[in-house]
Amino acid sequence: MRTRQTMTDLSYDTLFARRQGVVRDLPEGDNEGLRWVANTATLIFGERDAVLVDTFTTIEQNAKLVDWIKGHGRNLTHIFCTHGHGDHSYGIGQLLEAFPDARAVATPGAVAGARSQAGDDWREGFWGRLFPGQIPVAVVPEELDGDTILLEGHELRVVDTGHTDTEGTSVLWAPDAKLVVGGDVIYNNTHMYLAETTATSRAEWLAALRTIQGFGAVHVVAAHKDPERADDPAVVQESIDYLLDVEEVFAATSSALEFYQAVLARHPGRINPGSLWGAAKVLKPAA
Repeated sequence: MRTRQTMTDLSYDTLFARRQGVVRDLPEGDNEGLRWVANTATLIFGERDAVLVDTFTTIEQNAKLVDWIKGHGRNLTHIFCTHGHGDHSYGIGQLLEAFPDARAVATPGAVAGARSQAGDDWREGFWGRLFPGQIPVAVVPEELDGDTILLEGHELRVVDTGHTDTEGTSVLWAPDAKLVVGGDVIYNNTHMYLAETTATSRAEWLAALRTIQGFGAVHVVAAHKDPERADDPAVVQESIDYLLDVEEVFAATSSALEFYQAVLARHPGRINPGSLWGAAKVLKPAA
């Protein structure tokens, strides 16, 4: 499933890959229909060239991504990786094989994260255990020289957002298109990944979201989004509100289950509650 938005000189298109969440031992409840997650890959393109933001998790998903990009009839110049998590970076090798003239790039922090997730502990011990036989050979992006990618004369600005849902995250801001491709910094009707956060890093995350609000974007693409939802800039405020709710609930609860249920009660329609349950077990460990 995909959407398209056309803008002056630049356009963008999104492709979704739906998969099972990584946390699968959820408490019994009435949210079984929400126990999945969608990854989003975004293609920004002009008349001739294109830049891809993020890839997918599995070999099959990334093969579909290759075909989808070829269907646009553009020259792929860059693959930009917003952060190092494997479900965003593992497709780089397949993409470079299909588009050998493209460069896979990322910030230094995202490169470090991708290098870590390319190791056996993550690729085989974590992702490979959850998706056996489906994880591609990992290729690490190169560090981007500077903070700008040019696309047919338009600046795509790389904004380092620090530690949001993980270390070394970033977003891509296309001011001429009023487009933010937000990686895992922004979530759209999906439970935010909190398992790698602390109170300090969540404050850093909030500051990054407020900075993004100041861009004045008209289109905001979240890497994890409900495919039925538009790329409305309101999702930035929704992400801020979610994190503020997390802080309130964290202070008012004493167990993982209590924390999980309280956040669910405030955000009952978000997909991938497994992400919230995984965070609850880390943030509120059993005594």
